[in-house]
Amino acid sequence: MKRLQNKVAIITGAGSGMGKEEALLFAQEGAKVVVTDIQEEKVNQVVAEIKEQGGEAIGLFHNVTSEENWVQVVEQTVKAYGKVDVLVNNAGIPSSATPLHESSLESWNRTMDINLTGTFLGMKHVIPVMLENKGGSIVNISSIAGLTGGSGASAYTASKGGVRLLTKGTAIQYAKENIRVNSVHPGFIETPMTTDMFENDQMNQWFRSLTPLPRLGKAREVAEGVLFLASDSSSFITGIELPVDGGYSAQ
Repeated sequence: MKRLQNKVAIITGAGSGMGKEEALLFAQEGAKVVVTDIQEEKVNQVVAEIKEQGGEAIGLFHNVTSEENWVQVVEQTVKAYGKVDVLVNNAGIPSSATPLHESSLESWNRTMDINLTGTFLGMKHVIPVMLENKGGSIVNISSIAGLTGGSGASAYTASKGGVRLLTKGTAIQYAKENIRVNSVHPGFIETPMTTDMFENDQMNQWFRSLTPLPRLGKAREVAEGVLFLASDSSSFITGIELPVDGGYSAQ
């Protein structure tokens, strides 16, 4: 039996990187996947790849900062598949390493809107469907930056720390309704978003040196952790933070 057989999953930011790997893996494990992203061309490519592999998926344009857009995505998912079993709030952006006193309010707000408010809106509009369904699993993608101040004072750190505690609070609030909510905290992962940074040999070696397992992580490795928390294999797990970071946060 596939781990997500007969499940319906919405994955945001699934046009590339970790979100794409999650979408492909979920489909391989039997889920009907709703692939969402602001990059419509990439969404269509992911959906086509899933269908070529024998899976089932639809793709939707999705600005996670728009409440109206969230309403549309949830309505279209229910119209297509009748329910939502899994939500993966994967969409996110980094912020610059600018010192706090030099950071702009515009940059702060944009990062918080996408990383934290987008996660809030996703849960707000999917949880009512899960309540009707009498259960579900939500996986919010945070970061090792959400676990330690060592990542610096930035909107990214604040947003990912916010995702971590929003996850815990929501997990407690809806546990009696059989809705599980967990967060995943990737470390230094090779994705299209990090390509420029990791292509620099000096930076590459530095990030490797920070990781007890001395290499960079792969997007598929993060997807495997997300799959575990999304599936019934983790049926007695809620409110946890799962680092996928090669041991970085254990130091």
